[in-house]
Amino acid sequence: MVITLFGVPGNMGTKVAETLLKEDFVTRINLLINDKKHSKKIIKKIKKSGKEYRIIFGTIANLSDVKDVISGADYVVNMAAVIPPASDKCPQDAIEANEIGPKILVQAIEEMEENQPKLIHISTIGVYGDRNYKHPFAEVGDPLLISPFDIYSLTKMRGEFTVLESDVHCWTVIRQTAMLYDELLMKNISDGLMFHTCYNSPLEWATANDSAVLIRNIIKKDIAGELNETNFWKHCFNLAGGLNNRVTGYETLDLGFEIIGCTTEDFFDTNYNSLRNFHGEWYSDGDKLNDLFDYQHEDIKGFWEHVLKTHPYFKLAKLCPKKLMKKFVIKRLLKDDNAPYYWKNHNDEARMYAYFNGVDKFNSIPSKWSDINLTCKGKTNDGEPLDYEELKNKPTRLNHYFDIDKDRTKIDIEDLRKVASARGGMLLTEEFKTGDIFTKVKWENADGEVFEARPHTVLFCGHWRNISYVKYAWDFDRLAKTDKMVSQIWYDSHDKDENRYYWYDSHFNAKYKIIE
Repeated sequence: MVITLFGVPGNMGTKVAETLLKEDFVTRINLLINDKKHSKKIIKKIKKSGKEYRIIFGTIANLSDVKDVISGADYVVNMAAVIPPASDKCPQDAIEANEIGPKILVQAIEEMEENQPKLIHISTIGVYGDRNYKHPFAEVGDPLLISPFDIYSLTKMRGEFTVLESDVHCWTVIRQTAMLYDELLMKNISDGLMFHTCYNSPLEWATANDSAVLIRNIIKKDIAGELNETNFWKHCFNLAGGLNNRVTGYETLDLGFEIIGCTTEDFFDTNYNSLRNFHGEWYSDGDKLNDLFDYQHEDIKGFWEHVLKTHPYFKLAKLCPKKLMKKFVIKRLLKDDNAPYYWKNHNDEARMYAYFNGVDKFNSIPSKWSDINLTCKGKTNDGEPLDYEELKNKPTRLNHYFDIDKDRTKIDIEDLRKVASARGGMLLTEEFKTGDIFTKVKWENADGEVFEARPHTVLFCGHWRNISYVKYAWDFDRLAKTDKMVSQIWYDSHDKDENRYYWYDSHFNAKYKIIE
């Protein structure tokens, strides 16, 4: 089998390439690479493997490059992405890789009249937006609520929409959760991004190794004839880590610092991190992919133990005074333009409202850790008692306004009408053949905008036309007032009297205005 990979030398892409090189069913690997410098190691491994290979130096946003690298491929795995903090620093790069890239890739595959490769498209769980203890679990089909100014998740949402609505014959969309990889700690102490993680954000991690095992097992099972449109192809899935990998933002930091004998509270003040507007959750349907492909083998604790063994210099950090480390490793990042302290000190009102609901809210954060209500320590945001272990072990679900467990072949026009009504709009198409969820129909949103989308994309993948699909803007304060699915989540971290519209200007400066 010939496999084309996009997204090497990324964290997931590199592991997938290394894993596939060991498999007999792989006869050739094709790579499209736009970063020669950081690709030297994986290229060297490919050349040593004895496998046939083809390496194209180019970009996924170039149609000629894409056509060249997918020619003759049996499978295409698209892991190409510009992720935070690079997406925050260079939004245009994120647009090119995450949004334009999938359009070019889909076009290239669609133009192949015969022998189209099967497409495995990696999206992100960032499309679900911010969650907390009130609705910590997400599943495919939940409304997509991109956090304001999260250009990464917005462009990835548009990219996956392109795949879902494409005429590619055989595809699947997999939303990758937060991923653990060897350089995670070092890369996250070089930018203010770490301060975006809310202490109470639910996070369900998966390792790069497990993610690679998943891709390998998908291809192996498909070659064996075990996959079809009933159980896998033309479906959307969450790539999750499982119960042992469900933690909060606070615990994530704690487990990372534990390998050097420290805690979150040794290095972080109570007001370093955002109160909302992150993207993270646990998954009520995370078992679906694992039941099919048995890939969840590593856990977060074991991962950090592995990091300590393979990076012995972390042991030296135990000898360094904590106050000194806090000053020179963490506090220096407060001055980074991607950090909340920077936004506050430079009067970035748009981000302060998005991430804290204003400077006054930021200033009211208690200074003592003993006064902070932490989900992982059994407290709600209001200080009420909470059974944290029960919360993690008992997944909850949103109201989707139709039976989301219904057999896809039995979806009827009333299901479509119910969902459209819940979203504040309507179904315009008057005739619908039961079960025909991949034929596009016409919808109208609450603003009277008419759009086309497949019932599968709307009902089973959570997409619904709003301003974020056409502009780099976020209007959920207003939309939550008419969209019942949005309001279920939005008001978990926003007040009902908030009326802000957020957007990026042409230079990607963060802006907001009050909606009258």
